[in-house]
This record gives sequence, structure tokens and C-alpha cells, in this order.
Amino acid sequence: MERRRQFLKIAGAASIVGLAGCSGGGDGSDGSDGMNGSDGSDGSDGSDSEPEMTFGGDGTIDFGISPSVPQEDLNVQYSPLEEHIGSYLRENYDVPSDLSVEGTIGSNYSAIIQSLGQGTLDIAETGPFAAALGVKTGNAEVILQRYGYGGWTYKSIIATPNDSDITELSDLSGKTVAFSDRLSTSGALYPLYSMSSQGDLDVGELPEGNGSQAEFDARFAGGHVGSYTLLEQGQVDAAAMGGFVRDTKTGPTPDEWQEVATTLHEDEGLPRAPIVVSPELDDDVKSAIQEAFLEGPDSIYYGADGEDGTEDDLWFSRVRGATQDDYQSVIDVADELGVGTDIFNQ
Repeated sequence: MERRRQFLKIAGAASIVGLAGCSGGGDGSDGSDGMNGSDGSDGSDGSDSEPEMTFGGDGTIDFGISPSVPQEDLNVQYSPLEEHIGSYLRENYDVPSDLSVEGTIGSNYSAIIQSLGQGTLDIAETGPFAAALGVKTGNAEVILQRYGYGGWTYKSIIATPNDSDITELSDLSGKTVAFSDRLSTSGALYPLYSMSSQGDLDVGELPEGNGSQAEFDARFAGGHVGSYTLLEQGQVDAAAMGGFVRDTKTGPTPDEWQEVATTLHEDEGLPRAPIVVSPELDDDVKSAIQEAFLEGPDSIYYGADGEDGTEDDLWFSRVRGATQDDYQSVIDVADELGVGTDIFNQ
């Protein structure tokens, strides 16, 4: 696991914080404070006191999961990761003895980000665009970036049916185009930016608004595979999604993809999705959560069967500390499109 032992102070509500792993407490000590007794004695003083880290007082770390994860995959894919986080914190920090991690799939990215801001979620995995807006609104703080499918970056694509006469982005004028989610980086933000800047298309107020001012009909499918499915079913003329739908078995197999779709446009170098935490958490709690990820064995990504390379593996296999700089390119594209916080009201 890659890790960084440098703390970055929170620079206001709109800052992205790269909280580093440490060996216990956040004061640079050996981490014994709050674990073996606050006065350095044999630990008897304060033994009946409330744990230092209570996570909202319910003894549960509430973990928001991306809406792109099917409900049936939640437990089999995420249970080893959740169990590791809980056990690591119990073993290394002053937390409730029955502390557990509970994963919940969000209805959309906006719901996840707003729940973090309200403190009803403690931690979440989400897309880069959603995280950037979460930081901008003071609802989320980035602590980690994920590695998956062989890299720290990924692709965004716009696809058309194999028998389509659409050959360039400008041909999408007057057509129906599927997008995954309004807050999706690869399934909405980058495709819309490319359609505007390279296809010279009027995208109106998208991804905000109802799309009535755009010179194409936009449909939001609620997920990357959902966007592909609309294309496969012939309900749209083109579909935007993450390149992993084409290149992996996320949804169709690569062979099945080729039987249905052709790549019209592709953007590369998008930063892989982050792990974010609620700004309502104390700094030492954020640090402890990040450390739990960074110190995790490879097996936490292998799913319930504990074997690498099987269908219940998580899509990501590593994490590293992240800062705002890692997602600046996403923020820049959002600024170019004029995306603001009103998108949370959509």
C-alpha cells in the first residue's frame, strides 16, 4: 500500500484535505494516547469513560457506496473491506468495542454528497466530479484516490450503435444522447465538455437544468451500465459512459460490446475516483480512517470468496493519499461548463 505521512491542514470549508496515515494519534506520538490511559499510567484511569472516537455515537461507521454498484454486489464485494476497517480501528484506536462498518448504496451521487455534509454518512466512495462539488460546497473532504484496471486514471467515452451514420460529435445535433448521472465525471461531465468544445454543440445548462436549451435530447440513465443499456435497446442515438463499460466485464463483456457499439469519442487521463469523508468528523478520525485503508492487505479487495481474479473482486485494488491537485483537471472542466452547486437540487 502506498502511504504518505504528511498532514495538510484544512484550509476552509471548500478545501480538499489529504489526510495522511499515522501510527495512532494525530499528535505525532506513538499513538498510545487514549488507548492505554491518557496519563501514561497503566490505563486504569478513565477506563469507564466514553471512547475518543464515537462516530456519531451510534457505534457505526456509515459507508456510502456509489450508485454504480448493483445492490446484489454490495455485501459480496465490500464486506472484507468493511470488516477490515472496523477491526483495524478497534485494534489501534479508542473506539467502541462493537464498532462496525455499514455500507449503503446511494440513490445517486448527489444524495451521497449531501449525506456526508449532514453527517449521516461518515465515509463514501464516489466519482471525481461529485467529490469536487462536495468539496466546493463544504460537504466532503477527499482523503484517498483509488487504483483500478491497471492505472490511477481512466477513460470517458461516447458510443453509438454499430449501424449508426453518426461519425463525429457535431452529428449529435438533434439526436438523443444518454448520460449516466449528472454528477458523473466520465458519464456526463467530460462527454458534455467534449460535445461543446470539440463538437461545437450547444449543451445549454447541462449537466444542470432539464436540458431544454441543449441542441440534443439528454437522458440520464442513473448509471454507466444503464447508459449502455439504453443504447443496446435502441432507445438513444448515442450514450456516454466510463470506458470501463467497454473495456471490462462491467455490464457487457468486451465481445458483447463490440457486437453492439462503436466508440465515437474518447477522453483519457481522468483521475480515478476518490474516497471521501464527512467534514463533520474530527481530524484525528479522518486520519484514522485513511490509515485503515492504507494499511489494509490486498485481500480486502478480493470480495467475499477471498480469491483474487474472481467475479466478486472490487474494481479497485489499491489506494493512495490524495489532495485537491489530483482532481484539479476535473474542477477545471466543471468550471468551463459553469457547473455550480445548484446541481444538487436537480
